[in-house]
Amino acid sequence: MKKVIGIRREDKNEWERRSPLTPGDVKELKETFGIKTIVQPSKIRIFTEEEYEKAGAEINEDLGEANVILAVKEIPKDLFQKGKTYAFFSHVIKGQPHNMPMLKQMMDLKCNLIDYERVMDEKNLRLIFFGPFAGLAGMIETLHAFGQKLKLQGFHTPLEKIKQAYEYNSLEEAKKEIETIGKEIDENGIPVELCPLVVGFAGYGNVSRGAQEIFNLLPHKTISGHILNEMYETFSADDYNLYKVVFNEEDMVRAKDGEFELQDYYDNPEKYESRFETYLPYLSILVNCIYWTEDYPRFVTKEYLRNQTILRSNLTLKVIGDISCDINGAVEITHKPTKPDNPTYTFFADKDRYEDGTQRTGITVMAVDNLPCEFSRESSQEFSRVLKNFVNDLAVEDFDRDFEQLGLPYPLKKSLILHKGQLTNDYLYMNKFIK
Repeated sequence: MKKVIGIRREDKNEWERRSPLTPGDVKELKETFGIKTIVQPSKIRIFTEEEYEKAGAEINEDLGEANVILAVKEIPKDLFQKGKTYAFFSHVIKGQPHNMPMLKQMMDLKCNLIDYERVMDEKNLRLIFFGPFAGLAGMIETLHAFGQKLKLQGFHTPLEKIKQAYEYNSLEEAKKEIETIGKEIDENGIPVELCPLVVGFAGYGNVSRGAQEIFNLLPHKTISGHILNEMYETFSADDYNLYKVVFNEEDMVRAKDGEFELQDYYDNPEKYESRFETYLPYLSILVNCIYWTEDYPRFVTKEYLRNQTILRSNLTLKVIGDISCDINGAVEITHKPTKPDNPTYTFFADKDRYEDGTQRTGITVMAVDNLPCEFSRESSQEFSRVLKNFVNDLAVEDFDRDFEQLGLPYPLKKSLILHKGQLTNDYLYMNKFIK
């Protein structure tokens, strides 16, 4: 069987420069498994066509020869080819309405769909992801927005020197600058009027760990969510440290009746309600890194923010870095995704309105929805390092066989949403989303 894979150009927006496979890994796949790679030309991809050609790939607009086509983001529905196997982040498993026409087209064309988000081991741990890079870039963007907001409010701090993630030549350069800023805070402190400056992280997974990696370059003390309320007043005199709180599920929700049980919360989220509003008065920055669907409670609601405005409460929350970027989701005021060239908008609770950009007052939301593209080279290299281990299995598979006969390893079989245009058993629930 001739093994041919294709890498399509990314065209979701002008910022999407990532690639699922690097030239180096394309070369390795050719030398190790005899896999031919056809790469669509692209003017914005982080790796040049010359680099792929030197690695032994063919540059060609036509991917018709490829049995398997790899991408990063969603593919326009008119570009699918009948019976082909596609692997990309499809963003369909929550029934996202904007991607249902794409899924329906794939079904009509009897395509096979592998979703990277669902490539998991037997313990349901994801194996292929950009999550840490979303966290890394998202935290930089959030700190940039916070520094600019403080500047607008008349507070000059070292944080205003932090640039947007894409303005750095590399992740290493960004880290070095933020580390230098951290030393400056350690030596000179921050305006006492801003203290205590508490940064809350909702979630503790890959995205959160990436965000914390950046934050940890700044001088800080870590406290537990359950003591934030009672200890808050004791932090106010410390103007040489920021405070970090990582909230887990038990911090964020309570059972409507009975005790909190983690697995029960996952299985029956309707039995729980948010308790997150008890922490919001103490946060200066909230970094949202959680997985969320409509079954789960919201943690920041318009009603709460409106009530705080009516009560004229001294809410210290200035910036929300919504790295998860679920529209009208866990953070209800996240009402649209943004791009790196205009990464923020500001919500004014008293008038229930938004203004683009970071404004002096109101709560500013950072909602860039493809943050890893701001470090396209590093994120692509890490992603490719893992993905290449599955490519040969995809290239040799005969997808015309029945699902039970497929020889795919467990993680790939788990991620097969469509097989010959039909939803596989784990994804039959999605029929209700398809009109």
